[in-house]
Amino acid sequence: SSSSFLLFVVAVVLAPSTTTAFSLSSKPVSVLLTEKASTIATLKEIAASTSGVDITQEPYANDVFFLRYCLNDEPDAAATLTSNLKWRTGDGASICQAAQSAIAAATMDPTKWANGAVSAAAPSSDKILQYLTPKNILTTTSSNGDLLLCILAGCINDVDMMGSLDDVDEMIQFFVYAKEVNCAVANTRSMATDRLHCLLTANSLEGVKLVGGDATFRTALSASSKVSDPLYPNMNGPTLLLNLPKLLGALVKLFTPLFPPAVKERLRFESGPLKGNQDLASTVIVPGSADRTAFLAQIDNLVY
Repeated sequence: SSSSFLLFVVAVVLAPSTTTAFSLSSKPVSVLLTEKASTIATLKEIAASTSGVDITQEPYANDVFFLRYCLNDEPDAAATLTSNLKWRTGDGASICQAAQSAIAAATMDPTKWANGAVSAAAPSSDKILQYLTPKNILTTTSSNGDLLLCILAGCINDVDMMGSLDDVDEMIQFFVYAKEVNCAVANTRSMATDRLHCLLTANSLEGVKLVGGDATFRTALSASSKVSDPLYPNMNGPTLLLNLPKLLGALVKLFTPLFPPAVKERLRFESGPLKGNQDLASTVIVPGSADRTAFLAQIDNLVY
């Protein structure tokens, strides 16, 4: 489906992934669930014993939620889940509840995704969505069924957007809510297709100001990344940083060799996809359009 899911800016996250022939796992979800059944059962027991968690309700009713914690035999899966559940039933409870209620509303008609319900429930949406619109940021579906976050960073007025907020926490909560929605959608899709889906990011930096911008926006990106990364294990796919301005591109070439190998394999700097694009909504999500077909072919070439 090429339906537009809730799309928000997500920080450039150095997630555990690769950028060539990418897949979280080559095995079907059904096989993974069988292989990890014992660990998943243990994790579900932890969740069931946690006050405020109902494992018969989403997102816990979907075993893919727990599978992501033990996908790579992480030794601290139980500790990570316990920590995350503390957040999900404490400071993050309102975000998680809002996201799940919004998803339920968005999927009342199984034939389509009603994005308005999800957008309206986002923290501070009345302010933020004046600046983050489908023209400059949206989520669509890759040819392999992964969620694909598309961003035209140079088309976002971060200065005015941050000026409209009372504090940076509003932006952080907005980002984390978006990640909660995306993860839940990916888990549902993974169970339905028997393929473990992730969130890819294609961020075009064309037109980005190298000097200026809003420092609090960068703070929000960094802080939301620190919060959301451990909350959603094995969810992030490759991050493609596209169409860098010449000076920024030169700096990347200068400093990339200094990056640790684990960092270098998680990011890809390319030119081409989204180049010259000023309106995502009228191009990359239009079913059957030449723009969408060409864009997905470019992403396929870079990611899969």
